[in-house]
Amino acid sequence: MTTEEFIDLRSDTVTKPSDAMREAARNADVGDDVHRGDPTVNELERRAAELVGMEAALYVPSGTMGNQIAVNVHTEPGQEVLLERESHIYRWEVAGASWISGLQPRTLDAGDRCVPTGDAVEEGIVEEDLHRPGTGLLTLENTHNYRGGVAVPKAHLDEAAAPAHDAGVPVHLDGARVFNAAVALEVPITDLLERVDSVNFCLSKGLGAPVGSILAGEEAFIEEARRIRKLLGGGMRQAGIIAAPGLLSLENIDRLAEDHENAALLAAGLDELDGFSVPSPDTNIVLAHTEDADITATELVEACDAVGVGASEFDTYTTRFTTHLDVDAADIDEALARITEAVEPMATA
Repeated sequence: MTTEEFIDLRSDTVTKPSDAMREAARNADVGDDVHRGDPTVNELERRAAELVGMEAALYVPSGTMGNQIAVNVHTEPGQEVLLERESHIYRWEVAGASWISGLQPRTLDAGDRCVPTGDAVEEGIVEEDLHRPGTGLLTLENTHNYRGGVAVPKAHLDEAAAPAHDAGVPVHLDGARVFNAAVALEVPITDLLERVDSVNFCLSKGLGAPVGSILAGEEAFIEEARRIRKLLGGGMRQAGIIAAPGLLSLENIDRLAEDHENAALLAAGLDELDGFSVPSPDTNIVLAHTEDADITATELVEACDAVGVGASEFDTYTTRFTTHLDVDAADIDEALARITEAVEPMATA
């Protein structure tokens, strides 16, 4: 990448498909997926289910759709869904649990731990009676987006899931970046998912596919999920065109460690800037806090954009930078040089 090129750190969703992915799409064997006749989609679902240790899987257009399908299938209208208060399903999915599934969300505060304690889950579960809805689902998230890509350890996931299962309440994991967690924690993905009933993970984030996510769980769950996907407009026809790059994206799991290294390099450099507080990240998401510099996220994002670096506003004084397979260590060095150039006049203003 030359210094004239834009270094896009807004998200790991901005990656472009590789030449191999484009070629795979061009040559994909296709059929009508609604009729289960697309062999490429069928192979992607088979391999994805095997990879995460689940009975079956469903290819869906987006992570939000995958999460909302799972929420719907696991519950009945009028029940409660327990969510961590900063979770993606609660904050960033347009109140889908209420709109689509008729659920009452109830949030639990997990703080930097990112998933609630077992005691908090046990206390939060409600039995249905004349006056109160019953708890229909517990959702967890790993990695945790809003908390800065925190990789949640298996022990914390298992602790949260245990009281839910004891009460007969299923557990869904929003695992949009769960492979980042597995790589960072150096544990098999199947170990992380051992105590959850379903998982959604994105092919279009760190794994680099142009589109799509995978919802996985038991066979009966996926059969009903397929029906709800159709209801939501997610029934696709010759989807092998986009599933073929998704198959190749599964080969990018191990290289996620490189993104984590680049994120650590970026965080260390940003933390040296006056008034910046930038914790070392677990995975590929870097959160820069700039209140002490009196620089708002809006101002920082605009300044970065002016020097050819993409970033995202996350809070009033918090800006997110996300590493991915389209940037390397040299790009990170260049981005740091540009951001330093952008910040210096702001500090002296």
